[in-house]
Amino acid sequence: MSKDAEITFAEHDENFRAGFASFVGRPNAGKSTLTNALVGAKVAITSSKPQTTRHTIRGIVHRSDAQLVLVDTPGLHRPRTLLGQRLNDLVVDTLSEVDVVGFCLPADQKIGPGDRFIAGQLTKLPHKPVVALVTKTDTVPRDSLAEQLMAVDQLGREHLAGEGKQADGFAAIIPVSAVAGEQTDVVADELVSMMPLSPPLYPEGELTDEPEAVMVAELVREAALEDVRDELPHSIAVVVDEMIPREGRPEGRPLLDVHVSIHVERDSQKAIIIGRAGSRLRAIGTAAREGISKLLGTPVYLDLHVKVTKDWQRDAKKLGRLGF
Repeated sequence: MSKDAEITFAEHDENFRAGFASFVGRPNAGKSTLTNALVGAKVAITSSKPQTTRHTIRGIVHRSDAQLVLVDTPGLHRPRTLLGQRLNDLVVDTLSEVDVVGFCLPADQKIGPGDRFIAGQLTKLPHKPVVALVTKTDTVPRDSLAEQLMAVDQLGREHLAGEGKQADGFAAIIPVSAVAGEQTDVVADELVSMMPLSPPLYPEGELTDEPEAVMVAELVREAALEDVRDELPHSIAVVVDEMIPREGRPEGRPLLDVHVSIHVERDSQKAIIIGRAGSRLRAIGTAAREGISKLLGTPVYLDLHVKVTKDWQRDAKKLGRLGF
């Protein structure tokens, strides 16, 4: 790390900026992938399945001139369950507390009702700058990207321009590809420019404030989301029951026992997760174990159990027990 990048609570430039930016967008708009790219480490799980993110995740970007705290949120959508409504409420509460909002709109998908719904929600934040981030630009040709940028500009003018809002709609429109690393620095510069003057909010080197148990559960859920049927992702919830060091291990060769429960809503879903002769559950364990060991910095023994918690998405008490 270069000397000029070593910012501490005790010493920082008077022009140093620090604050919070929240990424919003419909499900699978690239919010988590962009968060990870800007932080430079995996702090949010990603998947092609909608509604992968289920709680706010803070990723911290450290720069010599600023500290940018990115708040990744669940995708805003028209809720069909109590879980969906709680996720939407979480997003709205988060937006009211950040300094700037990054509205993620995929370059490979036309502006639709979901985007207009979110733009309408953003009108409830009249004094909050909103930056449009046109994501996944590596997936479309240049002429298609130009059309999308014009459509995004029109969306901002229709919903966000006017009295008490931004005069011309979006404060900025930035095309970006987190996967290809294109324009991520431009996104960071724009967001930082909207942060208040402030000393750092987190210690140098800290990349997230997520509890380890939450991140372990998310890594297991990410592995479980791979190659499952479309209706199953919404029904999967993961809870870490226990993480304890294995007793009697030789010095210098620690092992952490991690016991995790995967909750689904029906017996048929349990069978899908377990797979033939347990093959799918073993694959989930193998995929998750590598990420967990890297996260915790120690080898782990991962013990997975699948439980049926009927209709948990619609039951307030069960949602509470599962952490929602």
